[in-house]
Amino acid sequence: MRIIFMGTSEFAVPSLKAIINNGHVLLGVVTQPDRPRGRGHKLQPTPIKDYAQPLGLPIMQFNKIKSQEAIEWFQALQPEVVVVVSYGQIIPAEIINLPEYGCINVHASLLPEYRGAAPIQRAIMDGKTNTGITTMYMNEGLDTGDIIMQTAIDIGINMTHGELEPILAEQGAELLIKTLQAIDRGDIERISQDDAQVSYASMIKPEDEILDWNQDSGSLHNRIRALSPQPGCYTIYAGEKLKIYKSRVISKDGVGTPGLITNATKDGFIIETGLGTIEILEVQKAGKKRMSARDFMNGGNIKPGVLLGC
Repeated sequence: MRIIFMGTSEFAVPSLKAIINNGHVLLGVVTQPDRPRGRGHKLQPTPIKDYAQPLGLPIMQFNKIKSQEAIEWFQALQPEVVVVVSYGQIIPAEIINLPEYGCINVHASLLPEYRGAAPIQRAIMDGKTNTGITTMYMNEGLDTGDIIMQTAIDIGINMTHGELEPILAEQGAELLIKTLQAIDRGDIERISQDDAQVSYASMIKPEDEILDWNQDSGSLHNRIRALSPQPGCYTIYAGEKLKIYKSRVISKDGVGTPGLITNATKDGFIIETGLGTIEILEVQKAGKKRMSARDFMNGGNIKPGVLLGC
């Protein structure tokens, strides 16, 4: 099939790779413009550009995908299918309605659950025990199009976003190829989304990163793993941010002093919460590298009796 691929993040790379490896005609790759990143704020290419450029694939980086330039570029190529995976801009109707076989999106949730920008993070933050991948026909709504195929995966109780995302990315690539094969055969059953089951996955905001020790231990643990490794949750210690990347729930009951470090363990340290206790396993002090919570304590940085968050 004649395909234009649109993607930006690391999540999209396996899908692009799968399209190439399965003999489709790739007319072009559309990704976001290079952005300043890192401490030096140097312009950095997207993961998709990093992958596509050495292969000599035609790459377009439109500042605005709704621009006339972008629309005319798509119209000139006349793709049979446009595949969108973690692209990052709203696709205009002129592009959605152009391909003969539609504009296909790979979304990291079991729609209609978790429509929106951060489905993996929000599913973990909500303590969900499973999630999955959906392929769907795009329309002008926010992840509202008809479902084509779905596949589910369990979320482990200690699994982080950084651990779950690459698994879902590979599943997304596999499901995309099955979807394209079914479209090519004319063997597609469109399934309307059930509006009664809709939930939303809003973009992660700076306030989501703050750990409020008055919450229960389970909610805090879910927040930590949902935002690990990026952007990372934090608490305040000695007037500075202390990022926390890994934890586990010790107990879900018992009321103590929220934010109080009660004792050291062989792996880290225990903190009392609004309900229950949580063990902190991996941290990062401002200006330092990530390290085990135990090493952080052994360095004399912190000790039992300290109250975090103030």
